[in-house]
Amino acid sequence: MTRIRNFIDGQFVEPMGGKYLDNIEPATGQPYSQVADSDARDVERAIAAAEKAFPAWSKTPAAERSRLLLRIADLIERDLEKLARAESIDTGKPLSLARSLDIPRAASNFRFFATAILHTENEAHVTDGVAFNYTLRQPRGITGLISPWNLPLYLLSWKIAPALAVGNTAIAKPSELTPMTALLLCEICVEAGLPNGVLNIVHGTGPNVGAAITAHPKIGTISFTGGTVTGRKVAEAAAPLFKKVSLELGGKNPNIVFADADLDAAIAGSVRSSFANQGQVCLCGSRVFVERSAYQNFVERFIDKVSQLKQGDPLDEKTEQGAIVSKTQLDKVRFYVDLAQKEGGTVALGGKVPDSINERCRDGYFFPPTVLTDLPVSCRTNREEIFGPVVTITPFDSEEEVIGYANDCDYGLASSVWTQNLSRAHRVAEKIHTGTVWVNCWLVRDLRVPFGGMKQSGVGREGGEEALRFFTEAKNVCIAK
Repeated sequence: MTRIRNFIDGQFVEPMGGKYLDNIEPATGQPYSQVADSDARDVERAIAAAEKAFPAWSKTPAAERSRLLLRIADLIERDLEKLARAESIDTGKPLSLARSLDIPRAASNFRFFATAILHTENEAHVTDGVAFNYTLRQPRGITGLISPWNLPLYLLSWKIAPALAVGNTAIAKPSELTPMTALLLCEICVEAGLPNGVLNIVHGTGPNVGAAITAHPKIGTISFTGGTVTGRKVAEAAAPLFKKVSLELGGKNPNIVFADADLDAAIAGSVRSSFANQGQVCLCGSRVFVERSAYQNFVERFIDKVSQLKQGDPLDEKTEQGAIVSKTQLDKVRFYVDLAQKEGGTVALGGKVPDSINERCRDGYFFPPTVLTDLPVSCRTNREEIFGPVVTITPFDSEEEVIGYANDCDYGLASSVWTQNLSRAHRVAEKIHTGTVWVNCWLVRDLRVPFGGMKQSGVGREGGEEALRFFTEAKNVCIAK
């Protein structure tokens, strides 16, 4: 059985405590590898390597850093099939999704930031004829990068690429549930020639490794993507040390369909936004609001479309719905479906664990796409993040009413609006309290634009120039004339 070790100072090393965790394949419910169960001692070891590597890496010309990151992107693309299969086994997501989205996006992250650093600009100002001011942007030092299990390589690379591009060194912690693609990325970094100690990966749990990273005084920058409860703990640990922190947290995203929308496009887009990756995407539109005059038609057609999604073995090329990432997550999904019925909701589709997938997957963590109706907007099912293949559909009567529904939530990550009325699209987009608003689309991503949430969906922005600025320290130089 493969043992996934830590990657520190360019070497694969055993955890200091010698402990490992079983890495479970969600589709089978059985361990298929083991991952290092590290602790604060391993983080200290990684910090020493990152600290040693920082002076040379931070002074490395941007063109050379760019070349190395582009080489990593090339190798990710070369190993697409290997990485996609590893991610599918690790997460339970369909192989076709890993191949078409997750792995190509990881390569794009490295390619984008590798080239972005060649085109940066610094501000300069002449001050009343008496001085000349210019801004230096310098790497911050050792960065702590903590990523989740749902998009393991995609989101890990979204942090690593900008942090390294501007000259920082990094200590990254992938989720202990999905560590395999991080191992493969380390192998790629070695082959690409990334200097030792520039990227270090320490595997393990949040309490043992994540907490050590966020609390360490030598790590001044933290980028965290994960749950809101854990994000709050990260913020609490970082605040007394005045660390620079970006938190990309949970979402309970509204998907608003007006009666004048192109219903074919709205239904197809809503099915995708509801159930992509088994609903295990922080951007999924898990609350669907439909204008009452179109509600019945939408619900019938939506259910018909969802019922055609093929659930099966993630490694089957025809599978559109794979497995839930863990038994704990599966139990959470089941809890909320039961809760919805107690709150007066109707299970219009799904709602029960399937009898069987195939012999290989008989003990896997599967749950069908589930559609809930007749729930009050203020109920727990409509307000709390489920992070699974469960969507609620609610009618509304007016623009003002649905904006109130959309904002009646502690989260504010993303939203979708479906309408052919351009004026309405602008009005609603302005009034919805989310960091991203998609109009007549979902998950159309441009790496140049800022990304992040409002309210309990997090603080800070990632993506594009925002990411490069986050990972650098701005220094003003004022020279008298």
